[in-house]
Parts: sequence; structure tokens; C-alpha cells
Amino acid sequence: MEFNITRDYRNELLSRREVSFALTYDGATPSRDEILGKLGAKLDAKRELMVLETTKKPYGVSESSYIARIYDTADELTKTERAYMITRSAEKKAEAEEAE
Repeated sequence: MEFNITRDYRNELLSRREVSFALTYDGATPSRDEILGKLGAKLDAKRELMVLETTKKPYGVSESSYIARIYDTADELTKTERAYMITRSAEKKAEAEEAE
């Protein structure tokens, strides 16, 4: 999995960082959890403060483009983001452990 960051913008009004990137990979399309985990490690950001918004994948190509938002605090995240986006971008391992 290879990241190519095309835009990295700081939005002071919403206390977040907006990152557009292209992702090249082999095989199946990576999950949101994998993408956010590796992007967080690359950008030195906390996983729980990240939301992956847009995914665009052309047919037959092993490359996708994404937009991710990284918030400064959990409070800013909950004030700005829609609830379903927070749930969709939540780490899946934690949810699986809660169900057991």
C-alpha cells in the first residue's frame, strides 16, 4: 500500500487538517480501518480523531483517491462530524471486542 498525498490543508475554522491522497495497492481494496491506521501512522495522527470521508475507485484500477479529516480534539470531532461518519470511521477491532 503506497500513499501519495495530493493536498494537505489546515482548516483553522473547524480545527482540523484535511488531507487528500491517492492510494496504490495490490489485490483487494483495503478496508477503511486499514487505510486510517496506516495514514495515521504516516502523518503521526491519533486514529480516534480521524474520519475517512470520500472514496473514489475507478473500475479495474488498483488505485483509489480519498479525503480524510484529522481533528485536534474529540470534542471538535463530535461537534462537526455527522454521527454516521464517526461510526463508519471507528476502529473495528474495538467494536468486535465489545460484542463478545
